[in-house]
Amino acid sequence: MKFLKLLIRKYYTMKGSFVWIILAFITAIACQPKVNQVSELATAEPRIQFTYQDITGIGKDSFYNRRDNSDVIKVGDKYYVWYTRMDSPVTAGYWGTIWYATSEDEGYTWTEQSMALGLGDEDSFDGHSVFTPNILVHEGKYYLYYTGVKLTPGNANKEFENNSTTDITAIGLAVSDSPDGPFERMNSEPVLEVSADSAAFDSFRIDDASLLLKGGKTWLYYKGRCILDGKQGPSRTKMSVAFADNPEGPFTKHDGPLLDKSHEVLIWMKDGGVASLASISSTIIFAVDGLQFSVLQDSKSNLPQAPGLYRPDLEDGNKAGETPGWGIAMRSKKGEAYLVRFEMK
Repeated sequence: MKFLKLLIRKYYTMKGSFVWIILAFITAIACQPKVNQVSELATAEPRIQFTYQDITGIGKDSFYNRRDNSDVIKVGDKYYVWYTRMDSPVTAGYWGTIWYATSEDEGYTWTEQSMALGLGDEDSFDGHSVFTPNILVHEGKYYLYYTGVKLTPGNANKEFENNSTTDITAIGLAVSDSPDGPFERMNSEPVLEVSADSAAFDSFRIDDASLLLKGGKTWLYYKGRCILDGKQGPSRTKMSVAFADNPEGPFTKHDGPLLDKSHEVLIWMKDGGVASLASISSTIIFAVDGLQFSVLQDSKSNLPQAPGLYRPDLEDGNKAGETPGWGIAMRSKKGEAYLVRFEMK
């Protein structure tokens, strides 16, 4: 900053346009770029590798497309996963409902059970679509977080996400006494909404909840994006977190984003801290406190898409501090979206 001030002083007598260019460079602020400086974390531990296997029951299917699954939990002898389902060939979650499946062999074979959550009332925040679910179990209650969409009137294009500035997304919550439901909406309002300040990083979209119980509070990691110069898109996505005293909220957002360029939000317990996968920047990051992240690994390829891990720490009263290292992710291309199993070693 001192260098720039000297530069302005030196050229003050030059043409005004040059000075104004420098001033604009210093003062320009867009979408609250207050992001933690993610540095390299010195580590000698082995690199995390990912391998993939096809699965049955919720894998490739000629009738339905499935995507954006939750983390996995175990209840009794069954593993549970929630995900977005759409009629083929629709692939965008903006036209989906939430279903669930169970497995008894650590995620290789699944049985699709039924719809877990349908659409809200037509005029509600989730009246057009419910997708990107995630789960948390606490004191006998199953908390299903999800993204709700209220669509722009007149949009009839079912093949692509509508990126109109008037679309509305928010994170909702449904609760059940059983993993098999029924899940009932906590109320008609979302638990987390886009920021009212147009300059905020999450003023256009928020979705993709990932949960953590830490320090007696519920941590809800999420992704958000804004519109800058009339443009927006997944590449503008940043990750942040909100906090509540209990899973039902109310949630208070952290001051600004934790990480720039993080499209999928995946977190897991590691070495007493929190690890996360940031797909756009192709990195795996780590924070002892869950906030100040550093790069643990640069992974240029083979990262899972929209993944969820088997996370025992999401189960009721489970104090497991480490993650077993397998989960479910999606594969997507035009006209096809399906789920696969992955291992993280």
